[in-house]
Amino acid sequence: MIAVWTEFLGISLAIVVAGYLLAHYGDVIAEKTGMSGTWVGLILVATVTSLPELVTGVSAVTLANAPDLAAGDVMGSCVFNLLLIALLDSIHRECVIYEKASRGHILAAGFSILLVGLVVFSILSGDAAISIGHIGIYTPAIIALYFIAVRAVFIQEKNGAGTPSLDLRYQDITLRSALIRYCLAASVVVAAGIAMPLVADKLAKTMGWSQTFVGTLLVAVATSLPEAASTIGAVRIGALDLAIGNLFGSNLFNILALAIDDIAYASGPLLSQVSQAHALSGVSAMMMTGATILGVHYRPKKRILKVAGWVSLALVLTYVLNSWVLYLRGV
Repeated sequence: MIAVWTEFLGISLAIVVAGYLLAHYGDVIAEKTGMSGTWVGLILVATVTSLPELVTGVSAVTLANAPDLAAGDVMGSCVFNLLLIALLDSIHRECVIYEKASRGHILAAGFSILLVGLVVFSILSGDAAISIGHIGIYTPAIIALYFIAVRAVFIQEKNGAGTPSLDLRYQDITLRSALIRYCLAASVVVAAGIAMPLVADKLAKTMGWSQTFVGTLLVAVATSLPEAASTIGAVRIGALDLAIGNLFGSNLFNILALAIDDIAYASGPLLSQVSQAHALSGVSAMMMTGATILGVHYRPKKRILKVAGWVSLALVLTYVLNSWVLYLRGV
């Protein structure tokens, strides 16, 4: 048992270090190219920090034949990423983060609700879902919506959601150097993502836990560590919009990863063969995203017990409730 936990924690540590480096060099690339923090967070950082979910999911459905592990990883990661917004609020002492965050995040959050809702609907549809060969009809819909979302956010940012900063902080780092280091960190994330489902499957069998429970809680947290490390790192260097954009972008990419998992899973539409308990995590993610939209729009300024805003409290309570109900269901 100790050996399996050691493997799991070792992979998790590698993901944490690589994730932090991704945020740092992502911010460098944003400065060197003149792209906004929201755009870099949503696309450049979010795509790479979400690679563990993609690689883990494909590995789970092809090598480990564990579809519930793949679905649990994606849905659990979406919920955990939103919990990270509450963590950001608690460590960002200058003000409540919703007061300072760009309203441009609302667009990405809205698309996130739409995509997660489509997944929840497909899970609950079960065998009634329409398929194209072994692929569910939801898969091309997810892929199309993802790229529509990316284009919409790009157009929004291009039309002046923000102005580039003149404060150059990375004059001693070249763009070429930043890109090379960024790619090296990304390769570590990919390698860790390949190993994660195999170790997680062994852990589930060793502990006597179900794939759904392990995927939604343990694997989801582990594969979300790049988001956590890069997000906290972004806040530390003052790139708040990059941090929040990374989290919403990661959730969008996670759902895209689920569509890719469906293509890789040859035994039929993936979402028709997983536990409907995953829909619970999906609904929780939608509720948490909705609460975040309210926070970014209304910009509450007060902290509860001087720790975090009421929106962050709602995020924490929803995450805890989701985890508790999954535990009680024994899934």
